[in-house]
Amino acid sequence: MTLFPAIDVLDGRAVRLLRGKKSEVTDYGTPLERAELWAKAGAEWLHVVDLGGAFDGSSHINDLIYRISKLGVRIQSGGGLRTMEDIADRIASGASRVVLGTIAYTDPELFRRAIDRFGEKIVVGIDARDNRISLKGWTEEVDEDAVSFAKKAKIYGVKYAVFTDISKDGAMQGVSLAETARLSEQSGLKVVASGGISSMDDLYRLKECGIYGAILGKSIYEGVIDLKTAIGEMKHAL
Repeated sequence: MTLFPAIDVLDGRAVRLLRGKKSEVTDYGTPLERAELWAKAGAEWLHVVDLGGAFDGSSHINDLIYRISKLGVRIQSGGGLRTMEDIADRIASGASRVVLGTIAYTDPELFRRAIDRFGEKIVVGIDARDNRISLKGWTEEVDEDAVSFAKKAKIYGVKYAVFTDISKDGAMQGVSLAETARLSEQSGLKVVASGGISSMDDLYRLKECGIYGAILGKSIYEGVIDLKTAIGEMKHAL
C-alpha cells in the first residue's frame, strides 16, 4: 500500500485542520521543510493541498509544487483547481497527479475533458460527510452519495480516487474502514484513504481490504506513526 504524507498549505504554512474547519488550525512550519522531512523518511509520494485555493477557488501553490518536485518525490495535488488552465499549470509545475473534487461534480464536461487530456494524472476527490458529497473546501454539501459519484467518475475514465471522511479528518479517531472498503469494492477505483488514520493498525486493516493507498496527516506530524517505519511495513506482503 502506497503512503502519501500530507502537506496542507494555508497562507504559506503547512497546517492541519480539524474536520476541515479553518478555526481549528495547527501550524507545522513551512511546507518545504515538511516536504524535505517526509522525503528523507522515504516517501515516494506527497499529497500537497492548496487549502486556500480550495476555499476561495484560486490556485496559489504552483511555485511551491515546483520546489518540492525538485526533491525527487512525486506529488499528488489538489485545491483551487477550477479550470483547464489551473489543471495544466499544476501539472506543468511538477504535480504527477491532480485531484479534482468540486469541478468533478459541478462541471462534469470539464472533468471529462481533463481526463481525455491528462489520463491517469487525473484523480477524483471524493469528500463526504455522513456519506454525502461535500464541495468547495467542505463548505457545501450536495445530495449525492459517495459511491454513486465514484461510479460516475469511473465511467468517465478515472482510475484513482482520494476518499475523505470529513468527520474523521484531523480527529485521530480511526479510519472509516467500512466506508472506504465499500467505495473501493463497488466503484472499482484504486482508492486512497484519507482522514482519521491514527495507528499502524488502521494501516494494516486498510491494506488487508486491498486499499491502494493512504494519506497520513496529523498522525505523522504528531509522531504517533513513524513514517519511515510505516513505509517499510506497507511494502511487505501480508
